Amino acid sequence: MSEKSLKIAVIGAGSSYTPELIEGFINNYSELPIKELYLVDIREGQMKLEIIGNLVNRMLKKKEIPINVHVTLNRREAIEDADFVLTQIRVGLLEARASDERIPLKYNCIGQETTGAGGFSKALRTIPVILDICKEIEELAPNAYLINFTNPAGIVTEAVAKYSKVKSIGLCNLPIGIKKKIANYAEVDIANLDIEWVGINHLNWTTKIKINGENVMEQFLNNPAGDQSFSVKNIPDFKWDEDFLSSLGGLPCGYLRYYYMTDKMLADELEAADQTGTRAEVVKEIEKELFEVYRNAEVDEKPKLLENRGGAYYSLAAVNLISSIYNNKKDIQTVNIQNNGVLSFLKDDASIEVNCVIDSDGAHPIQIQSEVKPHMIGLLQIIKSFEELTVEAAVKGDYHAALQALNLHPLVTSVTVAKPMLNDILKENKRFLPQFN
Repeated sequence: MSEKSLKIAVIGAGSSYTPELIEGFINNYSELPIKELYLVDIREGQMKLEIIGNLVNRMLKKKEIPINVHVTLNRREAIEDADFVLTQIRVGLLEARASDERIPLKYNCIGQETTGAGGFSKALRTIPVILDICKEIEELAPNAYLINFTNPAGIVTEAVAKYSKVKSIGLCNLPIGIKKKIANYAEVDIANLDIEWVGINHLNWTTKIKINGENVMEQFLNNPAGDQSFSVKNIPDFKWDEDFLSSLGGLPCGYLRYYYMTDKMLADELEAADQTGTRAEVVKEIEKELFEVYRNAEVDEKPKLLENRGGAYYSLAAVNLISSIYNNKKDIQTVNIQNNGVLSFLKDDASIEVNCVIDSDGAHPIQIQSEVKPHMIGLLQIIKSFEELTVEAAVKGDYHAALQALNLHPLVTSVTVAKPMLNDILKENKRFLPQFN
């Protein structure tokens, strides 16, 4: 890739997260000399895109970074000859996310953006759009890397790998966030911390924690460190039972509370939905405030208010990945790729989240050394089967695959719930799901 022509396209650039990404590009410009930056969105997001574009230009001007910014609704123009295409889209906007959260709650089931029925609904809307983008990449920028941050990231990664030829890597801010929190808790430099990660996107365990070469995993599972849980902003931080935590064999990510503490999490969601609104409804209010700040012509840096939106370390994860590919760094990062034998109990074409060596040829998985416990294997196999069926349903518009996927998920209580819930999801999302019509 030539420094004179490095081109990056950000699809879904009207997102409130974009200033965080731009901050990352600014801070790492010396090693990632972007020449052309295309910010793309759809017509419904044009106003937000223009606000973001103006803010981005102010941010770059303040730091005297010579990146040419193009604000456009023309996705093909943005993708053509790009070196990297970043996807951070939300099909149906926050209104659709709110329905993803509300519909399951109607049936006394967990309603969450990426987990359970909410993640299923989002995947049905998202996968066809992502695959359309992939077709354009194949045609217009066949050597480009697709870096996908769109949720549900693991399911999207699997769909792209199965149904396109694009060089794709799925990205989530959870791994880098957990690593930073562990380093902060242990009061060590993150460079001296080595962790191993077993699982899939939003369903994983940290199974090895080494500090300066010493394995301290047991200390984290058998003392109050485990109570920290290293959760993320949008998940209630209920404390783990000590016996349960020490028996796990790994530090659970925050999303595992939906499986391990379903009753508490559901009660919390129902109360929140009744009193303050679902997470999507809360985020809508945060975004109103954010875009008022972004609109201010005096603002020329990422505002602190963005921290309330969640998604911490997104720019760090994205820029680290792009820079490592561009500069052939051969460092280790945790990303979503095809399994290909790393986890022997899952299919080769399943997407997993795993430590990889990153170089100019992409992501190369590192074989897992930790023992994967039976309870981990069991849950992963169920959820991967759910994800496989969800991809099939989204691509083919297959009602029966959709019904079996939803019924299989542990957070959907029975087929007597799954079928009417599925019908509600299809009805609510009809204009986004032509494959089912």
